[in-house]
Amino acid sequence: MLNGCSLFKSIKNQSHHGAVVSFLYLVFVQKVHFLMHFYLPAHPVLLFLTPAGFPHHKHRRLKMDEAFLTVKNELDTEVVVSWVSEHCYQCLYQQLGVAPAAPSLGQPSSVDFIVSTQHEITLQLNRTPATQELCTLPFHFGEHGNYSLWVKNLNDRSLVNCTLVTDADPANSYIPILVAFLIFAGLALVSAIGRIILGVVRGILFRISGSMETERLINSELGSPGRTVAPITDNILPPPNNPSKRLRSLDTFRGISLVIMVFVNYGAGRYWFFKHESWNGLTVADLVFPWFVFIMGTSTALSINASLRAGSTRSSLLRKVVWRSLQLFIIGVFIINPNYCQGPLSWANLRIPGVLQRLAWSYLVVACLDLLVARSHLDILTRDAWWSPGLDILLYWPAWLCVLLLEIIWLCLTFLLPVPNCPTGYLGPGGIGDMGLYANCTGGAAGFIDRWLLGENHIYQTPSSRVIYATDMPYDPEGVLGSISSVLMAYLGLQAGKIILHYRDVHTSIISRFLIWGLILGVLSAVLTKCSRDQGFIPVNKNLWSLSYVTTLACFAFVLLVLVYYTVDVRKWWSGAPFYYPGMNSILVYVGHEVFEEYFPFRWRMANNQSHAEHLTQNLVATSCWVFISYVLYRKKIFWKI
Repeated sequence: MLNGCSLFKSIKNQSHHGAVVSFLYLVFVQKVHFLMHFYLPAHPVLLFLTPAGFPHHKHRRLKMDEAFLTVKNELDTEVVVSWVSEHCYQCLYQQLGVAPAAPSLGQPSSVDFIVSTQHEITLQLNRTPATQELCTLPFHFGEHGNYSLWVKNLNDRSLVNCTLVTDADPANSYIPILVAFLIFAGLALVSAIGRIILGVVRGILFRISGSMETERLINSELGSPGRTVAPITDNILPPPNNPSKRLRSLDTFRGISLVIMVFVNYGAGRYWFFKHESWNGLTVADLVFPWFVFIMGTSTALSINASLRAGSTRSSLLRKVVWRSLQLFIIGVFIINPNYCQGPLSWANLRIPGVLQRLAWSYLVVACLDLLVARSHLDILTRDAWWSPGLDILLYWPAWLCVLLLEIIWLCLTFLLPVPNCPTGYLGPGGIGDMGLYANCTGGAAGFIDRWLLGENHIYQTPSSRVIYATDMPYDPEGVLGSISSVLMAYLGLQAGKIILHYRDVHTSIISRFLIWGLILGVLSAVLTKCSRDQGFIPVNKNLWSLSYVTTLACFAFVLLVLVYYTVDVRKWWSGAPFYYPGMNSILVYVGHEVFEEYFPFRWRMANNQSHAEHLTQNLVATSCWVFISYVLYRKKIFWKI
């Protein structure tokens, strides 16, 4: 705000009439600034009007992922400034504001905006009242940077020049991630060196104690020539295969997925690439849930096989499967979904779908299918037939047939189900996407089925599509139709378990088959998506759990499982720590991190809640706490099994 001295200096050289007008205009502008500052603090695009020739101030403090843009207009007409995100496919331009006409030649008007820095945006400038486009400028603004956009006439008055200038360099918001990475990498390196040193010390002590024991035996009665000691050969032979041996790589894989999931759910430093993609495409946050579903399928195959070998009946296992699925569903609906900090449970707006509900459904279907076709003894099967290389698939063809039929149902419902006021087969986000033609068609058939079966009040109210596509319709990423695709994801994981069972301890066969599956699924994904984000037949989409999303994430899962399996169980280069511990207690960690999210030490009041560094520190501390808790529970042999 201008004080009296600066106000006097701004008007003392003007005429009496001009000074009065300037004074009144300045008072009006200052009042507008005051009201906007205190009553519109969270407006997405904040506009600051300033008269030409007067100093202006940006009163609002920038938040994360924001930058200042000053538009200086030297034209004799108003200029409409609009924008669209590069991540917004076929979207309408959104008006940012209007730059007033220049008051006089050589004296530009100036107007300030706040713009998003998450993705590259395209600015469009139009002349008013006509709709003539003056220029378009694609640009990726940097966080907390100051920029000026000059709009000038060239020598030919019909041509307009638009120039974007950086007035103040943006901050590097990725430094906290680099620092955190170096800290955790340093801790891992120190731990590895410590283990090596400890192993060397133990080896030296073992040799010393061994030589002393040998000398004692030689000088004792047992070592005298008159006694003959029978050689012990049991330790020379390799131990027999243990079909129920637990693979550390599977728990490590599960732990990796779970730790990233907890970190993402806690905020992940508020970086955009740790948030779910608004619609088509992938971010880090979109990877972990399908991987968790995948490894659940793998564990299901091993668990059912071990139970059958132990003598359990299929009917008793079926009862356990149904009861476990019911428990997961109830925990998801009544413990995870409600926010009890906001009051008692309300049936009017209780969300029914969710993460644990999706896990319960996928586990129920896949486990039931496996109970129908699982073999308790695989070592008696012939391997001499020409079809034996495909034994891990052919033996279970009825289950595969059911899964493929389910996926055909998904395809038919998605592309053939008529949706009122929407095009058949629509896969878009609605809102301002597709030029705003289908604003209320978010998710197409998937959204329609959820709203019809569950009701709008019982599904997710703030989907990620609101961020860029400005959608108004509720949409649930864990909805009914997507649950069909999650069954396919879980069954692909179960196929990985079948490979482990059929080729146990034959590491080359297991790894080669994992890689072949990854290659097949990767090629299928490339065909479905045409190797593009938005142009494919079926784009990769987490909200829809599209077919290409499942094949892509399953491809990644097979490759990651190869890496973890090789380093942990084959070469034993890595113990799987620290991810192994939360992987052993996955349900407890997931439920616990949701229930205690708002409590210390998982959350505290920050000095600056618009700092990536503070958010990242808090989220990393919270995630590390759950890793430590799972380690303590592992040491005490406390595991929560459902």
